[in-house]
Amino acid sequence: MDRQTDDEVLDAVGPRLRALRRDRGITLAGLAATTGVSESTLSRLESGQRRPSLELLLPLARTYDVPLDDLVGAPRTGDPRIHLKPIRRFGMTFVPLSRRPGGVHAFKMIIPARPEPLEPTPQTHEGSEWLYVLNGRLRLVTGERDLTLPPGEAAEFDTSLPHWLGSADGGAVELLILFGLQGLRAHVHTDPHRPGQARPDQGRPDQG
Repeated sequence: MDRQTDDEVLDAVGPRLRALRRDRGITLAGLAATTGVSESTLSRLESGQRRPSLELLLPLARTYDVPLDDLVGAPRTGDPRIHLKPIRRFGMTFVPLSRRPGGVHAFKMIIPARPEPLEPTPQTHEGSEWLYVLNGRLRLVTGERDLTLPPGEAAEFDTSLPHWLGSADGGAVELLILFGLQGLRAHVHTDPHRPGQARPDQGRPDQG
């Protein structure tokens, strides 16, 4: 890249960091407590008054759980492959298929087999979700609907309605699922110490 392009990349970091923090529902004070970077420095970084440095961006990348390149927004070079790192929550496995900060995130979701299907424990959060069943029989409870989806079927629903995902017959289920940021926090990045989010002891495996 030439010098002008470098400057454009750096100038875009602050607004990107602000948008990402607000999308995640994190305050400057909360971010400062998590990263160890002062609230005033974070504010200047987001407003463009402070140029980003590796020392500032590394703790932010760890907090937001995104690659450093995505946080900066620099053009990608080198290996284009996505290195999959499974995430295990509530007895389920989420395999990330995308790596962009903000927006919609794609995951392969695996619900393990169980001797007996679990009873639904519906939850709510802002946003919407889209899913496609790859293998197994998915039980989807959303609002007053109780549906069974075989392989090849897809569904999209408003997550402000009580909803739950699980196995319809106790067998393993594999599906592709798209989360907005609210759904991503509720399913994948749940922090038991943050107010307003479900604690692991409030949920049960296979809950959606």
